[in-house]
Amino acid sequence: MINNKKIVVVLPAYNAEFTIKQTYDEIPLDIVDEVVLVDDNSRDNTIEVGRQIGIRHIIKHDNNKGYGGNQKTCYDKAVALGGDIVIMLHPDYQYTPKLIHSMAYLIANDVYPVVLGSRILGNSALRGGMPMIKYVSNRFLTLIQNILIGQKLSEYHTGYRAFSREVLLKINYQINSDNFVFDNQMLSQIFYAGFNIAEITCPTKYFPEASSINLKNSTIYAFGVLKTSFIHFFNRIGLIKSKMYQQV
Repeated sequence: MINNKKIVVVLPAYNAEFTIKQTYDEIPLDIVDEVVLVDDNSRDNTIEVGRQIGIRHIIKHDNNKGYGGNQKTCYDKAVALGGDIVIMLHPDYQYTPKLIHSMAYLIANDVYPVVLGSRILGNSALRGGMPMIKYVSNRFLTLIQNILIGQKLSEYHTGYRAFSREVLLKINYQINSDNFVFDNQMLSQIFYAGFNIAEITCPTKYFPEASSINLKNSTIYAFGVLKTSFIHFFNRIGLIKSKMYQQV
């Protein structure tokens, strides 16, 4: 705990047997109270490895629900466990768990309700091996999103995120997509609800075992991001009222 606030780290996993131990070993258990592993019907031994390394809370989906569907289960469980600060960390070791302290303290001390680990700040993305096409796409989509949403994030596409309990209870993330665009819909909801978001520099690593989406899914994701941003914009100026922004 920090300031009597319970910290829960959630691991949305899919075929992560070769990286989950390395990720878990670096989670700072001096402040983290609970770790939740949600396996999205992996084809490997992710569940078995999770048990071997001592993760107490393990949930297995009988059917693959997608990246967004996995996160819904993660956050539901974290809230049920009484988490005051919930940190989503990919178990593929692409993001370092060593930033959990910094992210958690910003929320625990009521500085920000949401913190993102940005790969773009500090120019760490390309140095970490991010493919140029992904980097260019990231920058282009982020520019369009900032214009339409009216914010100034360095990137909307990081998978390293920390939330206060208040945020998770207030936004209706259950209505969001079960696919990759879930992440962007969630940030749109958070901004629309009036919450501020902090970013900290996050080094990243690209290697064969790290998760990545293919060209087809990347294209679907990009169009989903643009759609989400335009929906946010039209809601912001009062032309439409999307159910996505109805608070719980």
